[in-house]
Amino acid sequence: MRHSSPAVYIHLVQHMIETCLTFNMSKEECMEALSENANINPIITSTVWKELVKENKDFFETYEQKLMKKESMSEEETNQLIQNIISL
Repeated sequence: MRHSSPAVYIHLVQHMIETCLTFNMSKEECMEALSENANINPIITSTVWKELVKENKDFFETYEQKLMKKESMSEEETNQLIQNIISL
């Protein structure tokens, strides 16, 4: 993906991460899904995720607890979900 500036690219990645969060995806699931379906380098996703955690500690503490209680989505479900997100 090429964008007009790094800030625009980072904002796009942040938006995709936030969408992953609405589907209760873990950091690893999100990194894999964005890599496979949106060609986003997992290092970029990880870096943006870490910054979001720094800015929203309370949210992510609750989110992590919620994730521990859920079962992981299958790879097929994850890929289909990301394809749906990208096509919006």
